[in-house]
Amino acid sequence: MEPLEQFGMNLKVLRVKRKLSQELLAAEAGIDRSYVGDLERGERNPSLLLLVRLCQALECTLQELADNVHVRLDGEPHQES
Repeated sequence: MEPLEQFGMNLKVLRVKRKLSQELLAAEAGIDRSYVGDLERGERNPSLLLLVRLCQALECTLQELADNVHVRLDGEPHQES
């Protein structure tokens, strides 16, 4: 799975687990609701500052939000072994 797709899935799982709508999460993080949807579909690449705001809104750590997001420094997709 691509890193942004995995991140998006993590975001959605944490949001649903905390019983937050996209609208409420967006309001808490100071972004538009449609941006939350874009993130959850892996269509956007959030900044570090946005990641911090999302973690604050979700009451989670950056590690939880980035769980199983793997990247390779050579630019190739990460292959699960």
